[in-house]
Amino acid sequence: MKVPTRLFNKGVITQNEPTSATVGHTRGGLKRSHLHIKKGDMFGVVVVGIGIAGRVRIRDLLAPLPSSATEKMSVKGFVSRRTLGDEQGVKQISVEEAVEREDIQVAMVCTENTFHEEHIRRFLEAGKHVCVEYPMTLNYKAAAELHDLAQQKGLVLHEEHIELFTPDFKQLKKDVAGKTLEDGSLHFTGGPLKNDFGFLAFSGIARLTWLVDLFGELSVSSATMVEDKEKNYMKMTVQLQTEKQKPITWVEERGPNLPRVKNINFRFDSCSMTELPNAPREPVGLFMQDLVLFGQKLLGQLPPAQLQAEQKRVLHCLQLAERIQQLSKTTA
Repeated sequence: MKVPTRLFNKGVITQNEPTSATVGHTRGGLKRSHLHIKKGDMFGVVVVGIGIAGRVRIRDLLAPLPSSATEKMSVKGFVSRRTLGDEQGVKQISVEEAVEREDIQVAMVCTENTFHEEHIRRFLEAGKHVCVEYPMTLNYKAAAELHDLAQQKGLVLHEEHIELFTPDFKQLKKDVAGKTLEDGSLHFTGGPLKNDFGFLAFSGIARLTWLVDLFGELSVSSATMVEDKEKNYMKMTVQLQTEKQKPITWVEERGPNLPRVKNINFRFDSCSMTELPNAPREPVGLFMQDLVLFGQKLLGQLPPAQLQAEQKRVLHCLQLAERIQQLSKTTA
């Protein structure tokens, strides 16, 4: 299941340029943002949504990682549907103020999944860069449109994927490298989800992203959903195939008292892996690692090929999730 490849110019804007504006990527190449961030200037940030992720974002913005791109970001306020006091010394502002203020160039969207699309669109249309928690949207078409909008305006649109920064995944990716997959499975269990998290293939897109990052682009063979609303239980079973026609089963199971666990079983031509590797905890937190990546995008520090590959993966996973939802509805 391919997604359109969006074109990137081979040039990269560096911090050494005398007046380096932030950059976005268009179909024709690099496009400078109209925000005109000059060398030495800070990116003013508003955090939209104050749950666990929103509070962590504020914490990290207030204590940036030394000698990293995060030092170029400064939190200016937060937005919440609730009326709250200051959060970690940061004042609450309205979304209208956040959109209009010229000293705010970046929005970090940490709301419930169902609200992501409207917030992304509003801030992009106002000329703000956007970082959003996964999933970006709850349908593929909207995500593709938002990427196009960001590119047209020369803005960065970044979808957070902290699961790719976990030590166990980093080690797993090293262990898998160079091996030929024969078949595999990934079974995730966790507690019940609220309705505003969306369909399981979207709320669980972190697991799908793992599989795509490990084994390349996938296609969907079949998908089924079992649901018991009275018991608040759901189980989605998806049959995937790699480009070499190797089968992978992805199971996403949610219900009361289910532990948050990922179980793997990957069979390769030379060995099998049935447990996630043990890897030492890293000194830099997952959200901070993601914030560094976002900051590098804002400063134009990443090669276009890396940006293109990431965007292609993000859209591919959202397209897979949508196809899984379509197939699951027909078998429910």
